[in-house]
Amino acid sequence: MAELDIIKESIEYEQLFNENASDTVLRGEYLVPDTHPDVSKILMVEAKPIITSKEVLQERVYIEGQIEYNVIYLAREEEGMATHVVTYNDKFSNYIDVAGAEHKMVCDAECEVEHINVNIINERKINLEGVLSTRCNVYKKEEFEYVKDIESSGDVEMKKKVEVFDKVISNKNIDMIAKSHIQVSMDKPQIGKVIKCDVMPHKKEIKLSEDKVQLCCFCKVDVVYKAADSRELIALEDDIFVSKEEEIEGVANDMIAFGDFKVIGTDCSVGEDDLGEARVIDIESLIDGNIKIVSKESVDVIEDAYSPSRNMALSKKKVDMTLMHGQGANEIIVKDNVEPAKAECEPIQIINCSGKVVSLEKKIIENKVIMDGIVKVNVIYKCSDSEMLVSKIDADIPFTTSVDIQDAKPDMKSMVKAWLENIQADIEAHTIAIKAIISTYVKVFSFVKKECVCGIEEKEGEKSGKKASITIYAVQKGDSLWDLAKKFNTTVAELLKINSLDGPESICTNQKLIIPGRAII
Repeated sequence: MAELDIIKESIEYEQLFNENASDTVLRGEYLVPDTHPDVSKILMVEAKPIITSKEVLQERVYIEGQIEYNVIYLAREEEGMATHVVTYNDKFSNYIDVAGAEHKMVCDAECEVEHINVNIINERKINLEGVLSTRCNVYKKEEFEYVKDIESSGDVEMKKKVEVFDKVISNKNIDMIAKSHIQVSMDKPQIGKVIKCDVMPHKKEIKLSEDKVQLCCFCKVDVVYKAADSRELIALEDDIFVSKEEEIEGVANDMIAFGDFKVIGTDCSVGEDDLGEARVIDIESLIDGNIKIVSKESVDVIEDAYSPSRNMALSKKKVDMTLMHGQGANEIIVKDNVEPAKAECEPIQIINCSGKVVSLEKKIIENKVIMDGIVKVNVIYKCSDSEMLVSKIDADIPFTTSVDIQDAKPDMKSMVKAWLENIQADIEAHTIAIKAIISTYVKVFSFVKKECVCGIEEKEGEKSGKKASITIYAVQKGDSLWDLAKKFNTTVAELLKINSLDGPESICTNQKLIIPGRAII
């Protein structure tokens, strides 16, 4: 009797293992450089954290990063209060508990400063305190071997099925450079010093083609500078298109791509125009595109196998898998009117409005993912007080939105992202009207168990259980021809032939079948 030739293959996949979040307290005292005037009043603080390294350890994830603080403040001068900015850089680290995490697992992480407070200790020293929120998702890379086929000249019957799993084709960071060249018109004063420079990616898109991925986005640039010969603050803006194509072997346009675009560094320099006046601002930002590309792979696996003439023992294995159940996106508009505190003077002109989405929470219900979050808004405006000249207002605007995901269930898991597409402020009566456009993106994962044959062993000796007599069998509900062939130690082909059946699906309940006692080979 010919030996069995077992053909095996292996599947590599990435398992969404666990997720968690943690808050870290940021605290530090910082001196004002000798090149800067004394601090009289803090106007606003921008905190920009960047994760520089992440490592999965036993039961936790270790995160390290850098944070840049831009402190915009008012200093007393002869004509009144003037605006200045000072920048500090610091480091942070944090442990996030993740139950069951092991070394060599991989993780995605992101962080945001959700709250930041500043206190003036004295005119040359300030104290910064904040809360850094870090979220991470831990993945486990798995591999299992399965029997794909059996080659034999004997009578081996196989029952196959198609299994689908998510295969990560690529998970990498792609850097893009966004460059903006802004020329200040002659109707505006010359540049004294840049006070604020924000670059915000929006209209993000990832395009796939054969062995290629293209990243595209617009970058909204907002600049505030102090005039060279006055206390006046001037706002400038630009919106630039950024695109980069990179070759990644194995990528196809029917795959699924998702990721995020983050600004991880910005250089802003002031130059002179043809007349020698300070009217040129060149901005260069490094944008990190963290891209993951997933393919829905379908493979034929053996669900069951037997032989009428061989003693075959099958080994089966159950595998826990995470599959992406669905994805979706939406866009919402959030509005609110914010009234300045009584201590602040009345706004007469908006200079700059910036914001970010923080405190994002999620919940899956039937067919839907619900998200709650906060738009943290900072507005600098020209005020009616000639001594102050400028003031600011901060606001936390809550929002709720949802994304429909067909057949989503509460016991599934989800990953969500939300970012600002645009934000603007206008003066309405004695209030500041905020309008923010928020984009959201959702992935929902289901957890499944898949069973397949991972090994086949042929035992020595003749197979027992064969009978010479013919059996008449009444088909029961749920019977299949393959199951009956295995049960009575024959073959599907023989049952089709002896019962003159058109095909394996052509049997019905209570139908009488002739079952031969021995397979005819």
